[in-house]
Amino acid sequence: MAPDNGTACGLLIACVAAIAILAVSAGCTDPGARVVVVYTSVDQVYAEPVLAAFEEQSGITVKAVYDVEATKTTGLVNRLIAEKERPLADVFWNGEFMQTLLLKEEGVLAPYESPQAASIPAQYRDPDGCWAGVGGRARVLLVNTDRVSAGDYPTSVFDLASETYDPADVGIAYPMFGTSATHAAALYAALGEDEGRTFYQGLRDRGVRVLDGNSVVRDLVADGRLKVGLTDTDDACRAYEDGAPVALVLPDQGGIGTLVIPNTVALIAGAPHADEGKELVDFLLSPDTERLLLDIGWVQVAVRDVGESPSCIGMENVRGMNVSAAAVHAELEQAQQDLTAIFIR
Repeated sequence: MAPDNGTACGLLIACVAAIAILAVSAGCTDPGARVVVVYTSVDQVYAEPVLAAFEEQSGITVKAVYDVEATKTTGLVNRLIAEKERPLADVFWNGEFMQTLLLKEEGVLAPYESPQAASIPAQYRDPDGCWAGVGGRARVLLVNTDRVSAGDYPTSVFDLASETYDPADVGIAYPMFGTSATHAAALYAALGEDEGRTFYQGLRDRGVRVLDGNSVVRDLVADGRLKVGLTDTDDACRAYEDGAPVALVLPDQGGIGTLVIPNTVALIAGAPHADEGKELVDFLLSPDTERLLLDIGWVQVAVRDVGESPSCIGMENVRGMNVSAAAVHAELEQAQQDLTAIFIR
């Protein structure tokens, strides 16, 4: 029996829908079009205008895969490792560097010496050319200006362990996680493991408040429950721009330097669109893009001179810690073991 008109229409709609789903799954791309696939942990609201600028400039269509809040960067990294034998991505654009180094160890990244990386300081470039860094966050001291006079501002992370402040007025995030863990590993690399361990043991022994994240540190400084806290520039600038009575201090500019955590950009080994991938890497590492990242507020610190910083305080010409990303990465496991024993008993 032939189907009635309603049934026929239903079948036709179902077939069209199935074809559309297949087309989307296949990318529905003109076979002659140039395409690049980027996996990125950068928040979509910030990444999209940058990738749109690349599309307009290059004529290359960008297909972006963003992280999921539940898994953050780890989800993308695991996906790249799983796809290593048959990669789908061409470029990895990461908001930090630790997971990028893990991908290098796993053989996921390809060496590519971008001409745009030549002006990037050596501590923000992989010696084998597998990745390079551009603007990022810095670790800063956030001070409540209602409770601390300008002449008494701390100038070093080591001031947190001094007798200048009551320990109940000082806060840090647990240093086994996130950027706080990266900072701890950087201090281990810069000072040596013994001195790094002693610094954190001193904070614990004094009774400095240890909190559940950088944003908690920020909020407690902003509302005056802490005088001083250690946090990231993105959190600190948010408090400043919201009108809280706070000041930001770049620590150790006359000493070991301030830890800068850059975005990192890498070409994927075996990238299916390697030429287009290299063009996107060049674009993301360019001074113009670093400037754009500052202007839109994704980063607060440039790794090279791109002009006056538009961030909440002047952050041009920041003296970064002179430790390589590889040295920081090498200390992460030891630092986490030590600090777990110190802070979680």
